[in-house]
Amino acid sequence: MWRAAIAEQRTAPAYLAERDGRWEPVSWAEAGERVSALANGLLAMGVQKGDAFGILASTHVEWVFFDYALALVGAVTVPIYPTSSPDDCAYALDHGDALGVLAEDAEQTAKLDAVRDRIPRVEHVLTFADMDDLAARGREFAAANPDALDQASAAVREDDLYTFIFTSGTTGPPKACMITQRNAHANATAFDDEEEQLVGAGDVVLLWLPLAHNFGRFLNLSGVNRGFTVAFVADPRTLADALPEIHPTLLPSVPRIFEKVYEATRAAFAEQTGPRRRLVDWALGVGRRASALRQEGRELPTGLALQHRLADRLVYSKVKQRLGGRIRVAVSGAAPISVEILEFFHALDVLILEGYGLSECTSGASVNRPDAYRFGTVGRPVPNMEAKTADDGELLLRGPTVFAGYYKNEQATREALDEDGWLRTGDVAEIDADGFIRITDRKKDILVTAGGKKVAPQNLENLLKGSKFVSQALVVGDRRPYITALVALDLEAIGPWADARGLPTDPSELAHHPDAVGLVQSVVDDVNRGRTGFEQIKRFAILPRDFSADEGEVTPTLKLRRRVAEQHFAREIDQLYAGD
Repeated sequence: MWRAAIAEQRTAPAYLAERDGRWEPVSWAEAGERVSALANGLLAMGVQKGDAFGILASTHVEWVFFDYALALVGAVTVPIYPTSSPDDCAYALDHGDALGVLAEDAEQTAKLDAVRDRIPRVEHVLTFADMDDLAARGREFAAANPDALDQASAAVREDDLYTFIFTSGTTGPPKACMITQRNAHANATAFDDEEEQLVGAGDVVLLWLPLAHNFGRFLNLSGVNRGFTVAFVADPRTLADALPEIHPTLLPSVPRIFEKVYEATRAAFAEQTGPRRRLVDWALGVGRRASALRQEGRELPTGLALQHRLADRLVYSKVKQRLGGRIRVAVSGAAPISVEILEFFHALDVLILEGYGLSECTSGASVNRPDAYRFGTVGRPVPNMEAKTADDGELLLRGPTVFAGYYKNEQATREALDEDGWLRTGDVAEIDADGFIRITDRKKDILVTAGGKKVAPQNLENLLKGSKFVSQALVVGDRRPYITALVALDLEAIGPWADARGLPTDPSELAHHPDAVGLVQSVVDDVNRGRTGFEQIKRFAILPRDFSADEGEVTPTLKLRRRVAEQHFAREIDQLYAGD
């Protein structure tokens, strides 16, 4: 697929790379030459088919070049989030049997230095600064061995591994999904035979998502297949500055970005008074009427269409400028997004299409489309994917993008895949008569934050309960901007501790006492230590009582009934996120 893209002699840039504050276009020819040079450099280093090599870096074009170079020689990419802790880096590299790693800079290599004794297989540590030398070495190698890269590429088969994608389970360490060359190709080409294309040649996609995440990774692969231009934003905090410079036509993102624009837009509207406020209200009314008809697939009547164009010029266009001014469609994935936000943007003539996928099926499994969307659903299955529900409502998926299993974990693989190749997603769903999938529940208790990060709450809860002062803990964060916790104190331990300090021993009185808060803060700090930022508990609340079996909050064996507990302590949870 990569070599076919290079051979097409496309005229639009392959990539836009931010360098020294400027956006520089990278042609397909330049990209092809760079990747070939790096691939030959890897061969000169002795990297062979089946060898694993890590990439520890943020979203840069160099990440992509090195990934394709590894693929051309048949090596396996081990992607690591740039925000990963040293422990996380060591686990990924050791579990993936990596013999080398490309780290972005000294900040990332320092993490590796801290865990050097835990990654004995890693022979090569490169940085972005070393890539020019590697390419130069590759060109020398190619001059002396002109057929070596062709031979290496010809030896790669469709069922060979292309990459690992790490995903969290409900308990225990992350699992490495084995994604084959065939999986990746099938994912990128899934829509090739469809008349209505979500994105194609001529589009500009702004990609800020981490390339260690399957959503960002395989959108980039789609760019190779479809021929659109990808602009890379390494720091998500600069996204607002990049949008008006890049003017993307498609924006893939996680819900939190759209939530922020939604909140800012609503606040701006609320500040309007007099004629301006009446204009906003009129434009929103026009937009909602147009949205209702469009959702039904109907054309706008002439009068409404004229009003809509006027409202666009006076109001909608101002909101669109926040997204770069040329957005044709946006895609939201990695976590659920509220229907309220989708309908609000649609009333402002911005269509956000929600999709659904898992690492185990090479990212996208279903998505709404410009010509067929229903808010509140995750769309229909992609063309090469089958979907059905099991007797208990669990969503099952089957198709060429379903992974080859978990690396070094046959038991988990058997639990995820049945004998007929159906992937058990762990999500409960409904599929309507038109094939639209609605996710209604989660069999697994994995939390997915508003930023799309997956966190296993039981891991954190068990660590909190490791303190003698904590009886029970409930970790919260699904669809929220960060992780928080509700902590119930252990009466037998907290009583003597409080009594010795002359403090009240009743948890309801201790809940807000500074000494008790400080005690629990120290427990939380211990739990957070060494964990990646998105896994850390940012805030907590001490409950006035323990979770109770009588209240239905725990089972007879003291296992948390998560949803019941969240309902009973909804006020405390809301206070933890107040102001965000």
